[in-house]
Amino acid sequence: MITVHFVHGARSYLPELAAYQAHIEHLGHAVQMHTQAHTVPVDAQAVWWICGRVPADQARRFEGAVQVHEYASASVAPLAWLKDRIKQWQHPVPHFRVFQSEWVRQRMGFGDNAPGAVPYALRDMGVPDTFLTAQALQPPEFDLVYLGEMSRLQHFVPLLHTLGQARLSLLLVGDVPPALRERLATLGHIQSTGRVPQDQVPAQLLRARAGLNLVPGVLPLSEQTSTKMLEYLALGLPVISNPYAWAQRTALAHAGRVQLLDVQATAAQWQAAVKALPQHQTDRQHLQALRWSQQLQALPVWAALFGAGR
Repeated sequence: MITVHFVHGARSYLPELAAYQAHIEHLGHAVQMHTQAHTVPVDAQAVWWICGRVPADQARRFEGAVQVHEYASASVAPLAWLKDRIKQWQHPVPHFRVFQSEWVRQRMGFGDNAPGAVPYALRDMGVPDTFLTAQALQPPEFDLVYLGEMSRLQHFVPLLHTLGQARLSLLLVGDVPPALRERLATLGHIQSTGRVPQDQVPAQLLRARAGLNLVPGVLPLSEQTSTKMLEYLALGLPVISNPYAWAQRTALAHAGRVQLLDVQATAAQWQAAVKALPQHQTDRQHLQALRWSQQLQALPVWAALFGAGR
């Protein structure tokens, strides 16, 4: 049995970690999570870095280990391009790399397919299996629900005011930071749950008629997977999203389930959009490919970690 030591940032929301742990344990191996590299034992056999920054001195401590570098996201502003180049230049060379998408791989500067290049895999975001079977137990209480990183809603406060003018109710699932809470204090059409455990997220999302996806149209966010939209779809909720590159591609892939609406839309346009929403989808068997278990099963990284002789 091999223990895979994951090193990640404590503040990051990383639902993939639970999926990795379940998959690795199903394969008969073990997992330990670390928020600091120095807590990983020097005799570790496998170290999986969620990048972030990989300190070369720490990586050298694990010379006998298979080391994996995962890039779930490219760097964000300010100085995003420079941050990515620093990672490319300064990170030690691992045995394997994992990227959320080909776009992230190219953005990080690891687009070389030459012989002898570090092997890699693309691993998109997924959803827990339970999202595909969860069902609403009562009619929706809210018109819309928003899940995830609340600080991004600072970009969309005027839109939230428009929802109030349209008399549309909104449920926020997650922690609302104080600065945003202060700006929303006078908006009676918005309620929040605070942070909820992952296994209670489906029940909270199913309190609404549709999922709301709002992402600033700036790189890298506009090109990266919105996990919340996948979770909405897996639960059978239709989605209203602002239009940006990834959302436009996803709307085409899930025809009829994703409605794109500009952030400058009027209250009347929002009312019309909600009125035109399709019904909740109770049978989602056709969305099996969204499951974390499906996303992880075929990754070639497992052979690198647990192959013959290890």
